[in-house]
Amino acid sequence: MEKILTEDKEIIEIVEKTSMKHIAIIMDGNRRWAKDRNLPSAVGHKKGVDALKKVVYACDDFGIKYLTVYAFSTENWNRKPEEVNFLMDLLGTTLKNELKELHENNVVISFLGDLTKLSPKLQDILYNAIETTKNNSGVHLQIAFNYGARDEIISATKKLAQKVKDGKINIDEINEESFSKELYTASSPDPDLLIRTGGEIRVSNYLLWQIAYSEILIVDEFWPEFDKNSLANSIKEFFHRNRRWGK
Repeated sequence: MEKILTEDKEIIEIVEKTSMKHIAIIMDGNRRWAKDRNLPSAVGHKKGVDALKKVVYACDDFGIKYLTVYAFSTENWNRKPEEVNFLMDLLGTTLKNELKELHENNVVISFLGDLTKLSPKLQDILYNAIETTKNNSGVHLQIAFNYGARDEIISATKKLAQKVKDGKINIDEINEESFSKELYTASSPDPDLLIRTGGEIRVSNYLLWQIAYSEILIVDEFWPEFDKNSLANSIKEFFHRNRRWGK
């Protein structure tokens, strides 16, 4: 961070005081934002990409090390084929266009989800982004794509069951720690804060294991409207929460 802006100092202090490391976001409202403006949903999704860039760099400014965003769920395959194809193309195009800038800004890119269901061409683009940025030390941008928390939990369960079957571990060694290591998020801390834009009050099969004690914040803004100031306000709200961890 070259220069700390005066308006950023309060947020940086909150992040430091609360030891806040990880924000997860359900980026909801692209289509509704477009509909309200009589625009195609594709325009909303493109505006959503712009919002994501703003939030990634805001996290860097504020000292947030991990940002996990819900980009495409396992249930999103049920949308109209033309929209699904558009979202696949949008991810590939965005990564090709933005990778250089994200890499220069030290962003680490990774993906949560079953990437084997994606086209070989798109998989190549995703793995190139992972490989290109893996040694960076800035914000860890984790993109949940073809992700579903129930699917993730079942997958982790099968992996542990196979280890028991193969004699690699004893059944009594299955605990929260060993289970967490089999999840897509094994290398990151659990989210401190889960934000959902667009006003809907549900978690939509997102990080069900990881958000057990996350603070949850629902904001009415549609995702294309969410920006650095929105993130700052969310962090301020987090600061006023009393996290009791079940105590």
